[in-house]
Amino acid sequence: MALKHIRKGRTLLAGILLIIVLASTVLTGCGAETPVLEPKARLKLATTTSLYDTGLWGHLETLFEKKYGVELDILYAGTGKALELGRRGDVDVLAVHDLPSEERFIADGYGVKRVPFAYNYFIIVGPSADPAGIKGLSPEAAFIKVKETSGAFVSRGDDSGTHAKEKAIWKAAGLDYEMVRQSGQWYIEAGSGMGPTLMMASEKRAYTLTDIGTFLAYKGKLDLVPLVDKGETLLNVYAAIAVNPEKVKGVNYDMANNLIGFLTSTGIQKLIGDYGVKEYGTPLFSAYSDEVEQ
Repeated sequence: MALKHIRKGRTLLAGILLIIVLASTVLTGCGAETPVLEPKARLKLATTTSLYDTGLWGHLETLFEKKYGVELDILYAGTGKALELGRRGDVDVLAVHDLPSEERFIADGYGVKRVPFAYNYFIIVGPSADPAGIKGLSPEAAFIKVKETSGAFVSRGDDSGTHAKEKAIWKAAGLDYEMVRQSGQWYIEAGSGMGPTLMMASEKRAYTLTDIGTFLAYKGKLDLVPLVDKGETLLNVYAAIAVNPEKVKGVNYDMANNLIGFLTSTGIQKLIGDYGVKEYGTPLFSAYSDEVEQ
């Protein structure tokens, strides 16, 4: 009786092993016929820290990737660094905000066309006590007042679009930027993005120049208030530029143009114009229109 059960057990085991071998063979065969998925195309974007720190690109990235079946690699840096990445061919497309630098980039043959897609404004922020007394002044008068009173000022100091705007304001105020930056300990260079610069200014109870979008995104972490927000020089336009494939070999020019078309499409323009309303009660950016001249 026991022997009969042992034989049945061996027969059952042999059957199971046969099934496993057959299943393995079938699966192996199926695997050989399964097509290998091609890796997705990639698009490399260099963007300003303000567009990244506000979370706007995080909002747009998935929508773009889904629409075009592409992986969007985002490098964020100041405009100067972003333009350098474009010159070296390290990225395919730029999203930047310094008109003179952008025009040089295109004139030198590295960029094809400047396409504005959003704007907001720069503001000067500082401690609510406003020890230098700049509230309500023009940007140029405010900068002079901060310097004359030796009120602490934190500069981006990183060749960004915001840094370039700061230099332009000093020049419009009739002051040499290099002399200003070397004129005392009141002038502090952060050498970092807009978010960290705002945090440093808050810690030091200092003034700084910022785009309003990043300020609103960081407002809850800061002990700073807007003090100067009027003046034509404070307009801040963001533009996309595809890197020129005739000048820089190997760039993904077609997909770069897809991104530019995406940013300027009606639906995405509305999304940009609405971004931030739910979280902050006001948009961080405005959709670009022909009414904005830059």
